[in-house]
Amino acid sequence: MPSPTRPNRRDYGSTAHGDGDGGRPIHLHASLESLDAGPHAFRPSLPRSPQRDAPSAGERSPSQGSLLTSPLLRSFSFQDSKGEADGARAGAPTLGTIQEKKEGAEEQKGQSFIYYVIYAAVNSIMCVPCLYGYASVIFNHNVFQPHINALSKLVILSSVVHQFCFTIFSSLPFSIGQVQDAGLIFLSAMTRRIANSIIDDAGGKDGVDEEVVVTVLSTTIVLLGLSTACLGALLIVAGKFRLADAVAYLPLPVVGGYLAFIGYFCFEAGVALCIGTTIMRPSDWGKLFHEQPLILAFPGIMSGIFLTLVARKCKDEAMLPLSMVAIPVVFYTILFVKGWSIADAREGGWVGEISPPVPVNALFDLVDFGKVRWDLATEIIATWAGMVFVVSFSSCLDVAAISMDMGEALDVNNELMTVGISNFVSGLGGGFTGSYIFSQTIFTYRTGCRSRWVGILVACTFIAVVVSTVNFLEVAPLFFLGSTLMFIGFDLMYEWIIEVRHKLLFSEYLVLLATFVAIQFLGINGGIGLGIAVAIFDYVLTSASVSHVVRVSRRSLAIWRPQERSFLEKQVYDAYCPKIVTLELRGSIFFGSAMQVLHNLLEETGISASVEEKTEITRVNSPLPNRSRIDSVRLPESLSPSTASPLGGRLSHRNSPTIGKKRNVMAPSVPPRFLVLDLLSVSNVDASAARGCFLQLAKMCVRRNVVVCAAGANSRIDWLLQTHETARRLEVDEASGSVDGEKIILFDDLDEALQFCEKKLISEAPRDTLSFRRLEDLVPASSSDSGGISLSTAFTHFLGLDEQDANALVDYEKSGNSFHSETRYSSGETIFASGTNADGFFVVLSGSVVVLLDDRSTSGTSPTKSILSGAGVQKIKLGMQGQMYSVGSVFGFVDFVLKRPRTFSVVAGKDALVAKCHRSGLDELKKSNPDLDRIVDKVLLLCSVVELATRDP
Repeated sequence: MPSPTRPNRRDYGSTAHGDGDGGRPIHLHASLESLDAGPHAFRPSLPRSPQRDAPSAGERSPSQGSLLTSPLLRSFSFQDSKGEADGARAGAPTLGTIQEKKEGAEEQKGQSFIYYVIYAAVNSIMCVPCLYGYASVIFNHNVFQPHINALSKLVILSSVVHQFCFTIFSSLPFSIGQVQDAGLIFLSAMTRRIANSIIDDAGGKDGVDEEVVVTVLSTTIVLLGLSTACLGALLIVAGKFRLADAVAYLPLPVVGGYLAFIGYFCFEAGVALCIGTTIMRPSDWGKLFHEQPLILAFPGIMSGIFLTLVARKCKDEAMLPLSMVAIPVVFYTILFVKGWSIADAREGGWVGEISPPVPVNALFDLVDFGKVRWDLATEIIATWAGMVFVVSFSSCLDVAAISMDMGEALDVNNELMTVGISNFVSGLGGGFTGSYIFSQTIFTYRTGCRSRWVGILVACTFIAVVVSTVNFLEVAPLFFLGSTLMFIGFDLMYEWIIEVRHKLLFSEYLVLLATFVAIQFLGINGGIGLGIAVAIFDYVLTSASVSHVVRVSRRSLAIWRPQERSFLEKQVYDAYCPKIVTLELRGSIFFGSAMQVLHNLLEETGISASVEEKTEITRVNSPLPNRSRIDSVRLPESLSPSTASPLGGRLSHRNSPTIGKKRNVMAPSVPPRFLVLDLLSVSNVDASAARGCFLQLAKMCVRRNVVVCAAGANSRIDWLLQTHETARRLEVDEASGSVDGEKIILFDDLDEALQFCEKKLISEAPRDTLSFRRLEDLVPASSSDSGGISLSTAFTHFLGLDEQDANALVDYEKSGNSFHSETRYSSGETIFASGTNADGFFVVLSGSVVVLLDDRSTSGTSPTKSILSGAGVQKIKLGMQGQMYSVGSVFGFVDFVLKRPRTFSVVAGKDALVAKCHRSGLDELKKSNPDLDRIVDKVLLLCSVVELATRDP
């Protein structure tokens, strides 16, 4: 039979093919690959068993994404209601499949529970040795060693609580949960701090006074239990209010460095368990390099390597538990062959010392509430806070990994609540932190078991170990227990130090290594804190070095007559000497990137800073006294005063060999008349960037007669730029007059800004260059008292119609056979709403309209937003966000031509007169006057071309 498939943790994105050899090695922990969950996540091809070569009706084929279960086990294992639901979703069963189920029902009922017992036993074989190892990690202080057997059973009892909680509350009936490795270091740090504090207060001697030992045990168990319960309560709240994404604020490289250190810590604890001594500091490794410790540790290290290779290389999932059973079997076989007794092995240090049996009631005798040092709770709060973030992150990573392997979406918040309930209940009973065990949950899932019986039987196995009077440490080889810890350590270190290199940027990988090393010397909180600081520094440095400025080709949606459009294309938007340059800014512009952004803006605009301007930029961007400012700010070479020529201008730019090599070949040869900044993709601007970048840009541009416009800024950026007197809104009388001042002009929409620039350039054009009248100057139709232009005037202006066609349009209007209707709208009034019937298109005859591309309110009330400044909350008025259309503009024609519901809403910007060309009127026009109908078709065609021209190629 072909073996079950497993996730490949080595070949990222590769797929195994073939019949029977397409399996993937098992893996213990959720890793970075678990972040690839989704429709593009890696899914292996599944081998088919001989009994199931042809998929029956109602069953998905492998190409349809069938469940990752063993073909052999799918043939026999019992499916509960969830599995049946999965099958129903895969396809409706036919009469043949129903008959097949009836024939095999009796056999399944007789065999299912046997398989649950088998898989529960396999999970228990993998869990129990690890739990003894975890206990030795948590209670690694010498004061706990006389009671390590009882404390180990307390860890296992905590796992009983975890398993029952996961079995009852989890949405995954096959879930396996227990005390997990993610919180081990925090728990160990807390136990050591508590033990050291109590022992120091008692005179500094370990275990001399039995009362001191009782105090240490009582305080440690109670405070760790309360810490676990509090962690669980927070996770329940986080899941209830769907805050699981908040844990993502902890940088992944920092968590990776912590998990790698857990691996090192487990390896360290495994070696210490083998040689029977404590290894806590790098200097303690010297204890290993003696003859007897090396002899004791060597089998454990080799066994750990062996288990790691089996888990990663073998395709049969049964090999790992069989290997774990084989190690102690081989040990006792050697004892039998050599004729050595268990006492000889104990004398040689191969098994634990004999200790009195620990009945269940003895676990409750470990705590004397009268001896608890409650004052020590304050000393472990910082460590507890770090544990909350790391355990939360690790749990979310486990859920994501399980979801990826299942190929089904899981509610992370719901599963986080399950983890919280488990920890809360466990903590109230004096237990320890736990979560899903990724590897064993996925193992159980792939076997085809969908029953909660597996979890119940695993918990019963844990109970049997707790109840048993046999001391597991007296009979199990210590190197075997140590090898399970080293196995976990090797796996974690390989995953988060070796494999993760292909998933992180180099700077992120350095953050991971820095966190890993820092925890060694600064402790958990100090190491993670340093890692976060390094991650923030890396982000700032990376963001500052990335260009945020992109030159784009944009045109306004304004309706210009043919001569005007020709003037704009040939002279205003000339590729080599444009009069309007549009630059799109992206990301966050802050103190670290402001100078680079300013450099890029000047380069794209063709402006070279003079000596005085560079000195001013340096002064503004440095917080130091004047004499130190030039050396204190790292400026791009083009903005450094030392590279400036006294001549300034274009000559100094050309004479700089360094800048010349980096210069954008598409930058204009002379500065444009208008510089338009699209800030729609800018998420944030801080005060340093407002003054050091945008204010300096405005000052340099005004000296060169360049008008700077900015569009699409969010409310926060808008407020910041105006507060720092860097930008302003356009006054009403400036729309048609001259524009003065050193401030950036703010617009709500890029199209509005481009229309403003184009209108200014057309109005400034010499009359011998353009022989036309502006649309606003056209005399309103005599037949209308509305104060707006007529529809025939708009079409004539737009198309540049000859006199005969223009007269034909006018005559048709005067005849009373108009195909349109005219309606006046007040400012803010809705012209049409998204989703309504597109039974016509519209033309603006006077005023303006605004196209709303989202679901903003169409009421006439101007919206406001609150900005929290240093002086308190300040209210700012928001402009009407959307694309603005002025007189002569045509809108709504795309939905009209495609005969679909409206995809946007339109309101009147100013009091507007709007003409609506009805579909019924146009149908009548097509029959009665085909020549005029062709004119309307030309209008719609040209409108479509103009709209396409406003987009980037």
